[in-house]
Amino acid sequence: MAIPGDDAANAPPAGRGRPRLRVAIIGAGAGGLCMGVALRREGSCDFTIFEKSDGIGGTWWDNRFPGAEVDTAVPFYSFSFHPYAFTRTHVRQPELQAYLENVADTYGLRPHIRLRTAVVRAEWDEATHTYEVLTSTGERERFHVVVSAVGLLNEPNHPTWPGLDRFRGPKFHSARWDPDVDVTGKRVAVVGTGSTAAQIVPAIAPIVEHLTLFQRQPGWVMPKLDRDFTPEERARLLRPGYRRWMRLKQFLTYEKTLGKSFIEGTPSNVAAQRICEKFIEETFRDRPDLAKLVTPDYPFGGKRPVKESKFYPALLRENVELVPHAVAEVTETAVVDDTGTSHEVDVLVMCTGFKAASFLDTVEIVGRGGRTIHEVWGDEPHAYLGLTVAGFPNFYMLYGPNTNGAPIMFMHERQVEFVMANIKRMVRRGVTAIEVRKPVMDLFNRIIQRRMQRYVVARYRDVHNYGRARTGRDVIYWAEGMVAYAVLTRTTARLSSRAERLGSCRGAGGIDDARSAGSARREQHSRSGVSDPDQLTRM
Repeated sequence: MAIPGDDAANAPPAGRGRPRLRVAIIGAGAGGLCMGVALRREGSCDFTIFEKSDGIGGTWWDNRFPGAEVDTAVPFYSFSFHPYAFTRTHVRQPELQAYLENVADTYGLRPHIRLRTAVVRAEWDEATHTYEVLTSTGERERFHVVVSAVGLLNEPNHPTWPGLDRFRGPKFHSARWDPDVDVTGKRVAVVGTGSTAAQIVPAIAPIVEHLTLFQRQPGWVMPKLDRDFTPEERARLLRPGYRRWMRLKQFLTYEKTLGKSFIEGTPSNVAAQRICEKFIEETFRDRPDLAKLVTPDYPFGGKRPVKESKFYPALLRENVELVPHAVAEVTETAVVDDTGTSHEVDVLVMCTGFKAASFLDTVEIVGRGGRTIHEVWGDEPHAYLGLTVAGFPNFYMLYGPNTNGAPIMFMHERQVEFVMANIKRMVRRGVTAIEVRKPVMDLFNRIIQRRMQRYVVARYRDVHNYGRARTGRDVIYWAEGMVAYAVLTRTTARLSSRAERLGSCRGAGGIDDARSAGSARREQHSRSGVSDPDQLTRM
């Protein structure tokens, strides 16, 4: 049986008389939609967005727990190309979901989206310079380019406590909140004190009979300072000049403080920790016992900080109990902590995080030589700019390794620009395979890991952190500022890669734009202003 897309796969993409380039996008969250918008605007490609869930939105479709909202203020937590009259400084899940739906509708993406269809495997075919994509529905199709937009927080970290399967009451991970479970008047256990728990606890505490909160290790908490916008402010968000000014103001604030605040001892780090300490002092002035329990014994930045103004006040409620211990086991009716104390509960909510460091855990990507991306990675995911991996031509990841830390929408737009630069190169020049040069990728990651050693998250290994690979290194955080990332994504797409045209490959280097490998390399260097490819390593 012929695989859909075979007719396109058997000839160079685009150009006069050639089939159009076919692009597969995995995931219809913010990243996948951003990629789809860029392809719609470019206009010369056919694309399909595969989404495993019943609706679009990605993280914001899956995470519909009580109190769910963003940590980053708008308009920075929105696309620069799509203004919206948000109602609050920090948008709640239903409104952000509506925003992403509006993006899909405005740019005509829905006909390109296949819901309830997960990509389970994508395998590179050297003979056609395409990927054969296998879906959960059993379909096989060929695409010239595959873009993973599965996100960072897409796979819940399900605990394996002894006895969990014996618990009689409702139990679920926060990312799979059961809307049919009414917690009103119930005894509820919430396990974890990260960002999700910090939103759930104040949302349900007023309606439950009793809430038992299990804390394995405290984290630093900052007040969010969220509020509703006035009608006048909402109207201004739609004005291009005001919106650009607001985004620039937020950008400069982040660029000045965000990265530095995670380096121990810097003024930004000291100031951020002092804000958290003051929040503890003011909230728990009359409860020094709680103040001690919620104060970390490591500097600010050891793990992802929580931004939530309502979390600490909720701990002062009479029906809320903070248990400063990890869960040891679960019985039919109770949760037992690691001191052996049993806590009787009716509902168990597991805010146990995500498998953030296990990139592409649910998708098998097979590159050149039949090697999977996990075989290439070993115990430590890595990529050039978090986007592309040597040995996997025409495959890209949005929000891949070491790209978390700056506002996600900004990072998505920069990453999509990089991917689109290579796609346009394929469309206009008839190039069929673009692959990052391995020496460039390896050097980039050595530099990133070396610079990450300045950060608290790398220096305090005893702090529980979902960003660590099995090697102990952090593989999710971007160690530099937004300007640096924007410059690299906008200027190095061509310089960092090698290109080939099907049927004209010359050894390892291939050809580019029907020129010899040598002339192509000289053109790359001259256009970039770099006469020596090793100069990239000194940027």
